[in-house]
Amino acid sequence: MANYEGLKLDKSFYNIAGKTFTQVLESMDSSKNYEGTELAGLDAFQRQLKRFDIKVSGAGSDMVEKFFTTSDSAALFPEYVARAVRQGAEESNALKEIVATKTMINGLDYRAITSAPSEEDKELKTVAEGAALPTTKVTLQENFVKLNKRGRMLVASYEAIRFQRLDLFTVTLKQIGAYIARSQMKDAVNVLISGDGNIGAAEEISVAAAGKVTYEDIIKLWNAFDDYELNTLVAAPDVMGKLLNLDEFKDAAAGLTFHGTGKLITPLGATLIKSSCVPAGKVIGLDRRFALEMVSAGDVMIEHDKLIDRQLERSAITSITGFAKIFGDACKVLKV
Repeated sequence: MANYEGLKLDKSFYNIAGKTFTQVLESMDSSKNYEGTELAGLDAFQRQLKRFDIKVSGAGSDMVEKFFTTSDSAALFPEYVARAVRQGAEESNALKEIVATKTMINGLDYRAITSAPSEEDKELKTVAEGAALPTTKVTLQENFVKLNKRGRMLVASYEAIRFQRLDLFTVTLKQIGAYIARSQMKDAVNVLISGDGNIGAAEEISVAAAGKVTYEDIIKLWNAFDDYELNTLVAAPDVMGKLLNLDEFKDAAAGLTFHGTGKLITPLGATLIKSSCVPAGKVIGLDRRFALEMVSAGDVMIEHDKLIDRQLERSAITSITGFAKIFGDACKVLKV
């Protein structure tokens, strides 16, 4: 039965292990109950915003103090903050272009799985009738994935922000998310290049002439991938400039793609990403389907008690993530 207006909200909803605030709300007020109604398409949190008539975006957005009209509406404020931070991270994050899979865990200890077949194992030979099939062995990695806590401290008094419009405050929170995403990208690049403690550093391929990159060098990198395909290139800014000045990268179709989508592609069809997280003089080539696993210990974490009680001074916003290589051969580095 649909009863979003009758829910009693409480800050204890943030303390339920393995569930986000919105997931707790959904368990009490499922979105399935609103199919075919004017509220279809809204999740449980968005329905609560509607319940208390809180507009968080647009020219008519409310002021921050609107969240604190009642104790029930105040309980929504930390989730609003978390969503704004998460949105900022997603909008500015290139991780989605290089991560094969994302794993959510409830603790701080996690070991990835691995499969390292020999060349003979990779070859699927004809099996005689009654003979045993070749095996693929999957095991746990020896070392735990290193998790890093990244975040920012939100320092502001309630008096300073209570009359600010929520759309403007959202921009500030999204910037915090962008900072977190940048730190995570740096961690991911470091794992791709140097290894994760289980799988070692990526194979490094040198250009023919130091300090200069040619199209033949890119072909050399592409040709180094055997069992995988080169579908993503992550380049340091200095190398990106050199790549884009190659005649082969000035293809008209690639230009149309860039103007239409904002995404750069190479003549080889690989997506080209510029990132200052990559050390100068290097390009990471990878098969994004098989190279990297992202491990997150929960979602964006907010000190909800402080926010609900309007004690915004030094309220931490954090995210705990780590990265693990899946298949080492799915990533290689071109040294310019």
